[in-house]
Amino acid sequence: MGSHADGDGCTGSDEHFVRAGYALQGDAGCIADARHHAVAFLDQAQVDHHLPVPARARELTQLVVSELVTNALKHAPGPVLMELRINAHAVDVVVWDSDPAVPAARAADPGRIGQHGLEIVKAVTEDLFIEQEPVGKRITARILLSDIPSDTAARR
Repeated sequence: MGSHADGDGCTGSDEHFVRAGYALQGDAGCIADARHHAVAFLDQAQVDHHLPVPARARELTQLVVSELVTNALKHAPGPVLMELRINAHAVDVVVWDSDPAVPAARAADPGRIGQHGLEIVKAVTEDLFIEQEPVGKRITARILLSDIPSDTAARR
């Protein structure tokens, strides 16, 4: 896992077959809407591009979308932008918000209520990239489509 500031560090060499972007306004149903967008996006990738999306990848994508959008709405003023990308190997969940502060996962504390979002995202993703932008930041979380975690994810 790493933080990359070069803007290209998270895309790798594989072209993404499908991309979709969403502007989230932060109203009461925003997080649920983001999860619904993710499910519809994955369904469309399966139908239109015949990309297999295992149940595990579908569930983890919804979880990551929920955590990243929740954090963005909680800590940054203004709109949140979400982009979803998929190729034959992985789904990328990209969330942009207006707060330039780079979040950090806190030390594990089972007694702490809340503030576990980034810990959860790190635990279930293949990679996590945080890029500071001229305005705000972009967080990209990569979820493998394979049901078999890589060595990197398994070591966490």
